Amino acid sequence: MSIPGLMGLAVTFGSSVYSPSDAEVAERFQVSNTVALLPITLYTYGLACGPVIAAPLSETYGRRFIYIFCMPISLMFTLGAGFSQNLASLLICRLLAGILGSPPLAVGAGTNLDIWAPMHRARAVSLFLVAPFLGPALGPAVGGYVAEFKGWRWTQWTTIFLGAAVWIYSLGAKETYAKIILAKRLKKLGKPLPRSPIPEGLPAIKFLLTVTLARPIHMILTEPIVGLYSLYVGFNFSVLFCFFAAFPLVFRGLYKFSVGEAGLVFLGLSAGCAAAAAIFLIIDDFAYIRRALRNRAAGGDGTIAPENRLYGAMLGSVLLTVGLFWFAWTARADIHWISCVIATVFFACGNLLTFTSCALYLTDVYGPLNGASAMAANGIVRYMLGGSFPLFTVQMYEKLGIDWATSLLAFVSLALLPVPWLFFKYGSLIRKKSGYDVAYP
Repeated sequence: MSIPGLMGLAVTFGSSVYSPSDAEVAERFQVSNTVALLPITLYTYGLACGPVIAAPLSETYGRRFIYIFCMPISLMFTLGAGFSQNLASLLICRLLAGILGSPPLAVGAGTNLDIWAPMHRARAVSLFLVAPFLGPALGPAVGGYVAEFKGWRWTQWTTIFLGAAVWIYSLGAKETYAKIILAKRLKKLGKPLPRSPIPEGLPAIKFLLTVTLARPIHMILTEPIVGLYSLYVGFNFSVLFCFFAAFPLVFRGLYKFSVGEAGLVFLGLSAGCAAAAAIFLIIDDFAYIRRALRNRAAGGDGTIAPENRLYGAMLGSVLLTVGLFWFAWTARADIHWISCVIATVFFACGNLLTFTSCALYLTDVYGPLNGASAMAANGIVRYMLGGSFPLFTVQMYEKLGIDWATSLLAFVSLALLPVPWLFFKYGSLIRKKSGYDVAYP
C-alpha cells in the first residue's frame, strides 16, 4: 500500500510546488500574476482525467502497469516544463504532466479494493489518502526555498527527483488486480480465460467511457448523494488551492515573510492531515469495526449501514468551518502569525476527515462498479473546482480584504456543513430512491 500513497504524494506535490514561484514566472514572461497561476490550474485540470485514462489501461494491463508506465511519461513533460522558454510551452507541458500523472491517483483506490475487505478498508484508505493531501501541503514548503534560492525552474527539477525516486521504488510492485492475475495464470497453464462482464474491442471502450465519464456526470445530476457530496468535497478542496494564492498575500504581505518562510506555513496543513489520519482510525475503530464485529458475532456477514462511515465527516465539517473563521479574523498584524497557522491545522484536519469519509461512504453505498463512477464524479468536480479557484483568489482578497474574503469562504462552508449530517439521518431513505443499484439497500 505504500506505492499508491507515495505515487499520490509525488503527483500532487507537483501540483503545488510551483506556486511560490508564480511572481518570478510573471516577471520572466511579462504576464499578470493571475496568468502566472495557470500552470497550477492546468496541471490540476489534468488530474481530473485520471479515471478516463486509468480505467481502460488497468482493465487491459492491470494496476501495476499504470504505476510503472504513466509516471515516467509525466516526469518527461515536467522536464519539458522546466526547460520552457515561453509561457505557452510551460502551460502545455504542465497540462500533459498532470494528465499523465493522474492515472496512478485513480487506480490507488482500486488497489485498496483489491487488497482490503470492507471492515478493514478504512485503515488502508485513511493512510492512502493522507499522502495525496500531504502533497499539495508539502509542495509550497519545499518550493518556497527552492524558488527563493534556485529559481522557478528548480521547482520542476525537484518534482522530477521525487517522482523518479518513487518510480524506482514502484518497480518492485506486484499486480493486485484479480482479473489480470487470473488471466496470467490461465495463460501459463494454457487454459481459456473466463468470460469477462466487460465486453471486448470497441464495445469495451464505450463501456469504460460510460463508467468513467458519462455515468459520473449523470450521477452528479441525478443522485443527491453523489451530487451534494461532490459539491461539498470539491469546495473544501478548492479552498485548499485558494491558499496557494492567498498565503503569499497574508504572510509575505502582512507578516513580511520571505518566499521560503511563507512556504513553510503550509506545514500547518501537513500537520492537520497527519492528525486527520490518526483521528479517523480511532473513529473508524469505534464507529464501524466494532459494530461490524458485533454484527458478525450475531450471525450476520459483518456488513453494516454505510452511514456508520460518516462520523469522521460530521466532525470534519465543524473543524474546517471553525478553521476558516479562525483564520479570517486572526490574520492581523497585531496578532501573532502562529494563530493563522493553527487555524490551517483545523481546516486541513477537517478537510481530510470529510473526504476520507466521503470516499468510503460512496464505495459502501454503490459497490465497486457504481462506486468507481461515483468517485470519478467526485474527482472531476474536485479537480476542476480546485484548479479554477486560484484564478480569482488574488482579486477576491485584494477587493474584500483578508478577513472578509476568507469569511466568504467560511460562510459557504457553513452553508454546506449540514451535508454529511443530512446523509447520516436520511441516507437510508435517499438510497431507496436511487436510480442505480446500491450495495446496501
